[in-house]
Amino acid sequence: MSGAIQQETDVDVLRSTDMFAGLDDRVLARLAASAVRRTYGRGQYLWYQGDDGDHLLVVASGLLKIVVSSEQGDEVVLATLGRREVIGELAMLDGCPRSASVVAVEPTTAMLLPRSIVIGLMREHPEVLDAVLRSLSRLVRRLTEQAGDFIFLDLGGRVAKLLLRLAADHARSAESLVIDLGLSQSELAAMVGASRPAVNRAIQVLAARGLISVNGRAIELRDLSGLRRRAGY
Repeated sequence: MSGAIQQETDVDVLRSTDMFAGLDDRVLARLAASAVRRTYGRGQYLWYQGDDGDHLLVVASGLLKIVVSSEQGDEVVLATLGRREVIGELAMLDGCPRSASVVAVEPTTAMLLPRSIVIGLMREHPEVLDAVLRSLSRLVRRLTEQAGDFIFLDLGGRVAKLLLRLAADHARSAESLVIDLGLSQSELAAMVGASRPAVNRAIQVLAARGLISVNGRAIELRDLSGLRRRAGY
């Protein structure tokens, strides 16, 4: 009985993703049967930059960050991904090592899908391949935008833009616009390519202007139009 319940849960998770939403229940059940569920604690690495890309990962619950590190130990957070999102498409497609590390920001449960199974699905079901290509396109667009931000926006503008993006992706509701992801200021700093003290000062300035309010690690966006102007929109 417990196995059947687990499979139904996995099928629901897969169906709710953009990548596998177009598959019928029979195919989803077969895909779910090939998956391995794993749970990760806060700060635990799911994989490291340079690891083999032998599986695709679907987030069932929790929050992850994608991190690129230098040889000196500096890191930049490229993105945060939450429930029902898919990670690992690039290495899955080309078979090359992982281009970035993935770390749990909070306790996270994920489904690991073997590369061979997903590649087979893309051959049999063009809608899955289309979804993979759309996902990669969004990733390239986001990285291109971030590269431009580093050139054209000052730190305050980058922080304002980051908060708007996090709210759009992860806010509790459209009404409250509260970001409560448990991200430290060091993690926010890694997402905008700055030091923690500099980001702390930028957040204090935004708060002093009434654009945001801060309560611990929770940040409420109080003036969206003002934040958009500060972000260069």
